[in-house]
Amino acid sequence: MAARSGESVIDERGARPAVRDDGEMLPGVRPVAHAYEQIADQLRAMIVTGRLADGERLPSEATLAGAFSVSRATVREGLRLLAAQNLIRTSKGRDGGSFVSLPTIEYVSETLGSGIGLLAQAEQVTVDQLLEVRELLEVPAAGLAALRSGRERLGALDALHAGDEAVLDAHNDFARNAAFHATVIKASENALLELAARPIFEILQARLLLSSLPGTFTASVAEQHAVIADAISCGNQEAAETAMREHLRFIRPYYRGLAER
Repeated sequence: MAARSGESVIDERGARPAVRDDGEMLPGVRPVAHAYEQIADQLRAMIVTGRLADGERLPSEATLAGAFSVSRATVREGLRLLAAQNLIRTSKGRDGGSFVSLPTIEYVSETLGSGIGLLAQAEQVTVDQLLEVRELLEVPAAGLAALRSGRERLGALDALHAGDEAVLDAHNDFARNAAFHATVIKASENALLELAARPIFEILQARLLLSSLPGTFTASVAEQHAVIADAISCGNQEAAETAMREHLRFIRPYYRGLAER
């Protein structure tokens, strides 16, 4: 299809195809990236494929400029792109330079959480939607934990719900609850599940922390955590999923009540 004069043609991938003098588009032609973007792309590929190891020091800007046949300023811009993606860290001084920094679950989860949190504050994501996603993630996580968890993680779960009758202040109580759910999710041994579930939980948990909850709520949560932990310890996938589902449905009205205030 020929492009009309003055019309901007963009394909489904967001690229702007080249156009002949007669107005016909050249198939398969894509714009050339800026030199600093190409440098960032090549270094990024080396990092994620392991050719550059975590903590490895990159060559100096002058050395990289010579290798890529570009100016040091161009190299610097490419390194800034990688730093913004947390793939390198830069330090100054005699032993300074740019060092490879592989992405972690914690970092990506925090970034995702920041974005979801902004959407929630702008009311583009509702509490009900957050609760629905949490159930979709944490119920199967509990089931996987029952199948895969080792003694170390089981011990951590037992320690978290042991002594639940002790009186805790709100912050310590919420911290223990957060640690319990984080341990269950981690025990699923699925990095993507952990990455997605953690920020959802933290956003909802922050809302509860700002409220006053009855002592019966805290006691019920402690009892439900104990049931979940026991099912996981027994390796009972179905029971673990059922216990987690019932727990999440128990706390749902409390979150909804906060949203209506």
